[in-house]
Amino acid sequence: MIYLDSAATTLQKPGRVAAAMARAVNTLASPGRGGHPAAQRAAQTAFQCREEAAKLFELSDPEQVVFTSSATHALNIAIKSVVKPGDTVLVSGYEHNAVTRPLHAMEGVTVKTACAPLFETEEMVRQFRQMITPEVSAVVCTHVSNVFGYVLPIDEIAALCKENRVPLIVDASQSAGCLPVTPCKWDAAFVAMPGHKGLYGPQGTGLLLCRATTQVLMEGGTGSASILQAMPDFLPDRLEAGTHNMPGIAGLLEGLRFVRRQGVERIGAQERGMIRRMAWGLERIPGVRVFAGTLDDDCQSGVRSFLMDGLDCEQVGEQLALQGFAVRCGLHCAPLAHRTAGTLDSGTVRASLSAFNKPGEVDHFVRAIARIAI
Repeated sequence: MIYLDSAATTLQKPGRVAAAMARAVNTLASPGRGGHPAAQRAAQTAFQCREEAAKLFELSDPEQVVFTSSATHALNIAIKSVVKPGDTVLVSGYEHNAVTRPLHAMEGVTVKTACAPLFETEEMVRQFRQMITPEVSAVVCTHVSNVFGYVLPIDEIAALCKENRVPLIVDASQSAGCLPVTPCKWDAAFVAMPGHKGLYGPQGTGLLLCRATTQVLMEGGTGSASILQAMPDFLPDRLEAGTHNMPGIAGLLEGLRFVRRQGVERIGAQERGMIRRMAWGLERIPGVRVFAGTLDDDCQSGVRSFLMDGLDCEQVGEQLALQGFAVRCGLHCAPLAHRTAGTLDSGTVRASLSAFNKPGEVDHFVRAIARIAI
């Protein structure tokens, strides 16, 4: 199988990830729940994971790194810490349901959407500048569209938020590990991300980088301040009630180490090079519509969506599966992005890359599409 669905989950992991998880099952207990060696090893592993994340994302304090079960979990904490019932929130037109559904569920929240055509960065900045009006109490913005790989101008959006004193929440689900993610530079209140995509950790892991006051979503034991009936008022304990997923954290630690060894810039450049190669090949096949920026800019990460004349995207996905390719088809949990791009009725076929893909796999994929198009 040639795996081209890393925007959902990076299936191909560094070997040390699985090895660390297997060791953790039998050697790591729960951090903060005892002074015996297994508990101490768990506490050390958890802190090392926070330290690796703090180094990668340029945070001065590892305790600003909170473990979550996913980016969705992290975004729910962030959104419900910043947004209150009746608030007005500004989002981009490329948000995932992990952003839009929590906002929709909050009573009386008005959502404004900054929409701009795909890959038109200047227009996106203009839309945000125009729509950050005095009633806007928060901005929630994805760094990269999970559907189209469109890299939003997050530096400029962050500057606008700072200028207007509006808190910013960044969804880094598709950028962490392949693009620089810098909460301090952005002055972001929160940055959320999964562990199982560009950080090469296992499913069931995520991180919330916290630079603002947090709202507790779940109460319970933390192994600290146990005499109190209120949750601790300090991070990360305030947001980490219950038993930690130590096998997941041990695996995520190795994934973070892999990203730091390889280098974010190197991984990102490799993915962008291959995705451009894919666009160059697909655009030469009659009947294939490719969603791509210009081939000489950096407005797209390692994600490529396309459509084929006369075939719905699910049919294309089925034919690719029969030829040994794993892609994703449909709306990708992001109907707002499809509405903005004009593909809500069709969805798209999405191919997405990781550090483990090779140029030859991209060429093989293009040939497979050419066979389907005949």
